[in-house]
Amino acid sequence: MPDTPTPGAPGSLQHRAYLALQRLALHQQRQGADLFRDHGLSAPQFNVLRILRGATDGGLTCSEISDRLLDHDPDVTRLLDRLQKAGLVTRDRDRPDRRIVATRLTDAGRDLLTRLDPPLTDLHARQFAHLTDTQLRDLISLVTAVTREPEGNPQIP
Repeated sequence: MPDTPTPGAPGSLQHRAYLALQRLALHQQRQGADLFRDHGLSAPQFNVLRILRGATDGGLTCSEISDRLLDHDPDVTRLLDRLQKAGLVTRDRDRPDRRIVATRLTDAGRDLLTRLDPPLTDLHARQFAHLTDTQLRDLISLVTAVTREPEGNPQIP
């Protein structure tokens, strides 16, 4: 009888699935990072601009941006400083409550995102061109299921 690895141990299906997801994420991130770098951005900076594009005209606070990031960045203020210095965002204090600082896209930030839309759309199309629509739906479903914690298990930090 062949030895079956303990669930989660090296060589197990769980471990192999983990490694496959890591390879996939790194592959996709590298390709995106190359595209963003060609436009003078880091991936986290693009993520902030993407978030702000979806915000209302009132903008978002630093903590609201932080809550929406795909990958947690402990220093969102530093990201915003760089984007502001590049003229891609503005930060203004709220009139009624001066403690609140709202961040908004500038026209230059919107223009940059508009220029990035076609090559990013093309990148995503190429990254998944070999999968059918059914396979893509299955992939989304599986990845969504993996990111949910089973009931009764503590959240993994």
